[in-house]
Amino acid sequence: METPSPDGGCAAYPYLEKGSTKMARIENCEKKFIVKSFRRIPNPYSNPEEVDSDRLGDPKPSMYMAVVDVMNLPDDIPMKTNPREQKLTTAVAKKIRRSLLAEDGANNFYLLNRGLLLSAAQVAFNNYNNELTILFEDDELHGDVDGGHTYKIIKECRDQLAPGQQYVKLEILTGIEGMFQDLADARNSSVQVKDQSIAELRNQFDIVKRALDKEPFYKEVYFEENAEGSIDVGEIMQVLNMFNIDRYPVSDLSNFPTSSYSGKKSCIDYYLKQYRAFGETLDNPYVKMIPIMPAIFRLFDKVETGMSSFYTEANPGGHYGATKGVVVAKDDSKFYSKFGDSAMDLSTPSGFIYPIVGAFRALVVEGGDGYYRWKSDPFTILQKVGKDLVSTTVDRSRSLGNNPNAVGKDSGNWKTLFMSVLIEVMN
Repeated sequence: METPSPDGGCAAYPYLEKGSTKMARIENCEKKFIVKSFRRIPNPYSNPEEVDSDRLGDPKPSMYMAVVDVMNLPDDIPMKTNPREQKLTTAVAKKIRRSLLAEDGANNFYLLNRGLLLSAAQVAFNNYNNELTILFEDDELHGDVDGGHTYKIIKECRDQLAPGQQYVKLEILTGIEGMFQDLADARNSSVQVKDQSIAELRNQFDIVKRALDKEPFYKEVYFEENAEGSIDVGEIMQVLNMFNIDRYPVSDLSNFPTSSYSGKKSCIDYYLKQYRAFGETLDNPYVKMIPIMPAIFRLFDKVETGMSSFYTEANPGGHYGATKGVVVAKDDSKFYSKFGDSAMDLSTPSGFIYPIVGAFRALVVEGGDGYYRWKSDPFTILQKVGKDLVSTTVDRSRSLGNNPNAVGKDSGNWKTLFMSVLIEVMN
């Protein structure tokens, strides 16, 4: 339970102090409402003798749980973070509505429903009046992550309820910006899984299967629900999307495939849209991509496994493992690269890797036969510019507050890296 300041703000949370410049900047993203109960769940990896890092803005995950009267829930919680389309005509949505309206005579909605999962910049609780304050600073990272159907149905049906009739659970997470995409994928897997399973039944992934079935990692790719493997086909689509020059022409310096980093489901959806429109003809950019697909994933592996050496080459005497977001293997353990299964002493955040790999789209052209090809060997170019790409990326992360997630979404960084590869080829 947090200790409030006398003016109703929270002394532990400087963002809430009156007159704060940060408060003014995020004023429109602050939601205050009364809750029935509130509890902070300590981070099990935190040192209890240290000040909780989430209060200071450091991205160490923290969890909060609250129960709130549905009548007090704010009307405008940000929803851009929720990857699902809220369709209220489904059987599940109708079941949520029946439970909320207590059609069975029981007021137990908060027990039967999973509630809302919210990602936030900061959380504060005033235990004098049970007022909860949630700050949302970035509409792509903060807001409703799961429970969109529940939230929309609550807003639609509140005029049929009375205060104190129904409550809903809130799970609020702070400090998860660096792992937001993993969180969103994990908590919203069912819709994506359904789409993938249907596509697999219709053989719509055959383009990828034929192109990659000789690659060592192929046996680890799974295409449908409950299949064995460690690589989701969605991850394959994220990588391929970065080399789609039909969607992202090399000549267009205003449009970059940042969705490859931030939106796995959108990459799957785009692939399936192209398949349904063009089948396996040369009008489909993924058919055009077949000749270069294997090299794309080998290039990804070269980048992932070479990050530390490229960094050292650019910064002699520097220690890549000290970079925020990079994880050093403990004792005799090892990390293994995603597509090459190569042993590594360090694990690099995907927010670094994706923009670097995506920069090599600058080397892709459409040949006279309609298929994509490399206009220069990507592995040779990588050896020439790898140190610059890694150094630029790490410096950009530092300028953004040591935030690898922000780097992965930063179109300016994607453009800078892309131009570095393009210029090297021109030279």
